[in-house]
Amino acid sequence: MPIPPRSKNFSITIRQSGPASVIDVVGSLTLFESGALRQAITNLIAEKHKDIVLNLGGLEYLDSSGIGELVRNYLTVIKSGGTLKVVGLSRQVEEILKITQLYKVFPEFPSEEAALRSFPANPDSARP
Repeated sequence: MPIPPRSKNFSITIRQSGPASVIDVVGSLTLFESGALRQAITNLIAEKHKDIVLNLGGLEYLDSSGIGELVRNYLTVIKSGGTLKVVGLSRQVEEILKITQLYKVFPEFPSEEAALRSFPANPDSARP
């Protein structure tokens, strides 16, 4: 389910992989694009899809607004009782997360498959 971007060099695609939702982010995540990511995550949570893998393998640029949006979305997912995991960090994005100490917040996995395997087999049994 693609989310319409406000920028020509940005796209979000949502797909289901078992009980988890995978959001593929491509392009630049700045103030102009952050609303599309927020809307995608808000929609998933409203549909009770709370286990999310954020695939940033196609993310080419991240500014301070994009960093803030990642944190905001992480908190939204956690407060809803869900889990947000990150895969596909480029060296540049990984360096930004290290400089800002956010690498401690975002659970990063070496691959999408590893992130998906880390979710409980029956997510309902792990939640009260």
